[in-house]
Amino acid sequence: MARVKGGNVSKNRRRKVLKEAKGYFGSKHRLYKTAQEQVFHSGAYAFRDRRANKRNFRKLWITRINAACRENDISYSKFINGLNKAGIEINRKMLSEMAIMDEKSFASLVETAKKALNGEKITPVAAKKETKKADEAEVKVEEEPKKTTKKETAKEEKTTTKKVATKDSSKETTKKAPAKKTTAAKKEK
Repeated sequence: MARVKGGNVSKNRRRKVLKEAKGYFGSKHRLYKTAQEQVFHSGAYAFRDRRANKRNFRKLWITRINAACRENDISYSKFINGLNKAGIEINRKMLSEMAIMDEKSFASLVETAKKALNGEKITPVAAKKETKKADEAEVKVEEEPKKTTKKETAKEEKTTTKKVATKDSSKETTKKAPAKKTTAAKKEK
């Protein structure tokens, strides 16, 4: 049997690991053995922290909602309980964004939650007829595409001239650059 040398495979495997370890400190990006160990650990950390990241963001959102709730004289837990009793389903990410960007609407949610906690029955607001009429008035009829004639398409397809510099700067030549075809010209063909 012929002898099989695995030089290319080994070299490529090592190169792949060192490429992944690019930017690591000291020998961790230079030496294969330490680089490989660090790449293994890095993968484990990345896997772990992709899950931890979700928890961290949820904590942040809850902290922001709690701060906004305290400004409106209610605790976070009572606010969430009130929203559940009112039948309002908004995730914490959106509540956090509302607390930061739109304080008025967040305050109205707090009022709704307080009413639900006091035992008032909250019903979803039905769409008013006035808003429907306004929406219908805003709907615009789409204009039909303008039909073009052959003369108009010929005008659009005029060629442009461009100066091209050659080695000999005293001689300048001009070339005609083809114009882009329009959709109307494509449809005719």
